[in-house]
Amino acid sequence: MDIPGISGLNMGWRDVLDIAVLTTLFYYVIAMIRQTRAVTAIYGLLLILVLYLISRIIGLNTLNWLLDDILTSLFLLVVIVFQRDIRQALSSLGSHSLWLPGFFRKKTNNSFIPAVTGAAMHMAQRKIGALIVIERNTPLGDAMERGVLLDALPSVELLVNIFWPNSPLHDGAVIISRGRISAAGCILPLSTAVAKRDYGTRHRAALGITEESDAVVVVVSEERGVIAVALEGKLTGVLDAVKLPRVLASALEREI
Repeated sequence: MDIPGISGLNMGWRDVLDIAVLTTLFYYVIAMIRQTRAVTAIYGLLLILVLYLISRIIGLNTLNWLLDDILTSLFLLVVIVFQRDIRQALSSLGSHSLWLPGFFRKKTNNSFIPAVTGAAMHMAQRKIGALIVIERNTPLGDAMERGVLLDALPSVELLVNIFWPNSPLHDGAVIISRGRISAAGCILPLSTAVAKRDYGTRHRAALGITEESDAVVVVVSEERGVIAVALEGKLTGVLDAVKLPRVLASALEREI
């Protein structure tokens, strides 16, 4: 078909579809890397590309040869630099959170929020450390397999007993999936984006799992008795009995 107002330009339905698919892909790539560490890395790659073009134009042969070798391995370089971001993007894509309409998405079950809030407040007052992971669209089966599989309704008493000092499962994380406690004593990946001196192991684990998935994590500090929520690699705190359920409800309803 001919595009009105543009002489000599013929576009068929395949061309329109091609442009629409590419536009959609670019939109979601930008949305996924926005406000992440990948943005600064992309700026670095763009700087290398600009230097390469300048070196070719003005004849800097040595610099051009060096940058030419670097750009030849650009695909491998991108995979190495963005391996965590690529894994997270593919997980988001595979979980249908990007492309399924809201009507067809898995409905959020928030009935466990009062139990999680009550347990977190109880443990915070007594300075008992806790790590409660709430699964959303990204499956956490690999993390569950590293713990003890359970199938129980969340309750204040059960959660407190799991994290009670010297209990067999108190050191790991509890994972809540589909409104039920699916596993306890789970080992989570530690975040490498924060310094060890800034956060303890429990908080780094909370940030680590939220960097690799869309999970929401409630963290109770053993040292300070403070409650925080981790989401998308960021911590929100200090939370109390009023703010915690609001933050959880808002995070669980958020579309990413």
